[in-house]
Amino acid sequence: MFSGFFRIVKFSFQEIVRNMSLSVMTVLILILMLLSINTLMVVRVLTDESIAAVKKQIDVSIYFNPEATTDEIQEIRDYVNAFPEVEQESFLTSDEVFVNFKKNYADSTDVLSSLNEIGTNPLGPTLIIKTRDPKDYSKIIKALSVPEYENIIEAKTFGDTETAIDRIHVITTNVQKFTYFLTILFAVIAFIIIFNTIRVAIYTQRTEIGIKRLVGATSWFIRGPYMVESLLFSIISVGLSYVLVDFFLKFLDPYISVIFEKNNLLSNYLSQNLLFILSIEFGVVFLLTIVSSGLAMRRYLRT
Repeated sequence: MFSGFFRIVKFSFQEIVRNMSLSVMTVLILILMLLSINTLMVVRVLTDESIAAVKKQIDVSIYFNPEATTDEIQEIRDYVNAFPEVEQESFLTSDEVFVNFKKNYADSTDVLSSLNEIGTNPLGPTLIIKTRDPKDYSKIIKALSVPEYENIIEAKTFGDTETAIDRIHVITTNVQKFTYFLTILFAVIAFIIIFNTIRVAIYTQRTEIGIKRLVGATSWFIRGPYMVESLLFSIISVGLSYVLVDFFLKFLDPYISVIFEKNNLLSNYLSQNLLFILSIEFGVVFLLTIVSSGLAMRRYLRT
């Protein structure tokens, strides 16, 4: 049993050496296919981080009338906090709002001089609300737009960055579509190359295969070397692609950290999901090579 297995492995290495150029081309195509799959992973991670960063900047500010009483303001705060969509709220007193306003317009002499002429703080308290999802802000604003709050709430502003999120989705969707196209293209090319590599190998060895049959070799023994080749191609391509991806992610991480303020974002994602990613990639490549090998052998090894 073991001797037969080692003979199959020996024959598979002989086939790889005999068709070295096609074997190298097959591995290269598989690597390109895997790189396109990993590009999808990178796009997905960057998309999620971009959307999360934009969401953190979204809030709705409720500006109270300076004459609103503490009880009226507290009633609205309690009403807002009752919404399950609200993640957090922060309250700024009139004095805090006034101080922040002067800081924001520190370079504007006209604004500061106007404030000095007024002599008093014309600004009321402000309530800043953050929800779990940007789509929930419209619900909060609608709930506060009722007649009983008209004299308490002076204005409501919504830092609407949902447009930015939509644009991110459009861009990344287009990138993903292009990457899907490349992945499918490389998969088709890999299938054709593997199919023809094995078909040529079988055709050039048809006499040797005939002799094996005459001496009682089973179809599985004849198919074995090509199945081992598929396994070797899968292991080599996945291993090399991992080395390349790990290198490029470490190269990109310093630039990504400047944007998202997270160190080793891509490398950490790869290391945390390494087993899952390698398993999926190996499964895809091995299935592709086995299917193409099986179809090639089915045509030339009909009994």
